[in-house]
Amino acid sequence: MKNYLIVIVGPTAIGKTALSIKLAQHFGCDILSCDSRQFFKEMKIGTAVPNEIELAASNHHFIQNKSIFENYTVGDFEKEATSKLDELFKENNVQIVVGGSGLYVNAILQGFDDFPEVPSEIRENVRIQYEEKGLEFLQQKLKELDNIYYSTLLKENPQTLQNPQRMMRFVEVCLASNLPYSSFLNQKKNQRNFIPIVIGLEADREIMYNRINQRVAIMMNEGLLEEAKNVYPNKELNALQTVGYRELFDYFDGKTTLDFAIEQIKMNTRRFAKRQLTWFKRNEKTIWFDFQTETSKIIEFINKTID
Repeated sequence: MKNYLIVIVGPTAIGKTALSIKLAQHFGCDILSCDSRQFFKEMKIGTAVPNEIELAASNHHFIQNKSIFENYTVGDFEKEATSKLDELFKENNVQIVVGGSGLYVNAILQGFDDFPEVPSEIRENVRIQYEEKGLEFLQQKLKELDNIYYSTLLKENPQTLQNPQRMMRFVEVCLASNLPYSSFLNQKKNQRNFIPIVIGLEADREIMYNRINQRVAIMMNEGLLEEAKNVYPNKELNALQTVGYRELFDYFDGKTTLDFAIEQIKMNTRRFAKRQLTWFKRNEKTIWFDFQTETSKIIEFINKTID
C-alpha cells in the first residue's frame, strides 16, 4: 500500500490549521506541525499555536515539545519527523504535515545534505567572535574559507549574508571540516517512503494583510505582551529572534512606544507572509486553492490523487 503525505502550506493567518484539522478528521490521521516556532513551549500566543479545542480535535505532533533553551536544528527536526511518519504510516497510509516554515517542510519532503558534526568548542568560539566583531566578521570569514559559496550567496541570495545564525553555521562547518561549505551541498538526498500531495492556501493580498492585522490584534488581546515579557530576559536566544517578540523587546528596551511596536509587528508579519509565498511558489508541484474553498472540494482533489 502506498503512503501519501498531505502537505498544507501557505502564508501565516491563511487558515492552514483549520484545514488540516478538517482533513485529519476526514482521513482519520495525525498532524505534524512544520512551524519552526510552534515547537517551543515558552512561545504560545505569538506563534499562533492551535488552541486546546483544536489540539483535542486531532492528534498533533511537534507542538510545544521543545524549550527555547534547547539547541534544536532543522536537521534534528528532519530525523524526528521522518521517524514519526514511519511510525504513523504503519497505522494509516495517509498523514498530514502543516506549516509555514518552508525550510522545515523541505526537510520532510527532500531531506538535507549530510554535514559533519561541529565540536562545541568551535561553535562557541565562532559565536564569541561574532558577538565581539559583528556580522562583517562572519561575512569576511566565509569569503576567506569558501569564496565560491560566498559569491553565490552575494549574487543569488544576499539576504542570507545578513542572517547571523546561517552565517555562523557556514563558518562552523568550514572550520570543523577544513573543507568549503559548498563541498557538502547537492549530495544525493534521502529517499522518502511516501508520495507528497502539496496543497497551498492563498488569498488576494489585501485580504491576506487584513487577516494578519486581525490576528495581531487578537494576539495582543490574548496576552502576547505578558508572554513576551516572560521571555524578555532571554531575548538573545535564537528562538526569540521572531516577529511578534523582537518588536515588543524594543518596547521593553524603551526604544519605541507600545502602539508603534504593535504596528511594527503587523508590518513585519505582512513582510514575512510575502516571503513565505515566494518560497512556496517555487514548488511547481503545489496545487493552490483559495483560502475560502470548501473543504469537500479539496478532499475530492486528494481522493482523485490517491486513487
